[in-house]
Amino acid sequence: MKYLTKALSFPPLSNVHSTGIVAFGGDLSVPRLKLAYDSGIFPWFEDGEPITWWSPNKRMVLFFDELKISKSMQKILDKQVFTVTFNQCFREVISNCQTVKRVGQKGTWITEDMIDAYCKMHEEGLAKSVEVWQDGELVGGLYGVDLGHIFCGESMFAKASNASKVAFIHLVKHLKAKKYDLLDCQVHNDHLASLGAREISRNVFLAYLKK
Repeated sequence: MKYLTKALSFPPLSNVHSTGIVAFGGDLSVPRLKLAYDSGIFPWFEDGEPITWWSPNKRMVLFFDELKISKSMQKILDKQVFTVTFNQCFREVISNCQTVKRVGQKGTWITEDMIDAYCKMHEEGLAKSVEVWQDGELVGGLYGVDLGHIFCGESMFAKASNASKVAFIHLVKHLKAKKYDLLDCQVHNDHLASLGAREISRNVFLAYLKK
């Protein structure tokens, strides 16, 4: 396993450990984060741990035509229970992703340094957010890194039932209309699978990335 120096580089993905860990260390500067995402790599670690860079053997992605919207979810969308915006309060979205508790999770991997780093990415137009509102209150949302043809989703939150799903569905429809290739969901979880996301190999993902 390689520890990164100050130089902006990552080990070749042909040598990735079976866990999907690419390297440790480095920093969360905008140039390094941009290089990472352009290379199919993302940071994922907990507070107090060294920065850990990942490129999973299996990548969870959503192809837009495979989006699954349940009948009950479609009714919520039709009733327009929520209002959806884009890039209106990025820091508030990522801060909620940090603090809102999730079933089965004891803590968060979104550190304060991580928040500052992605807010800088947002200021440069590289990271974007989706906000979901109800009666003027922010009740859900998500954020991620926009590569122009692939959107790399990072995290989502909900303070009202189905709010994060609404954010996800609106993002998918927006990306499809803009002719993006896919939505990167990084690693498998049952919630994303229920919405139509599935795993592809790292090599297939990298082929889409290089288009």
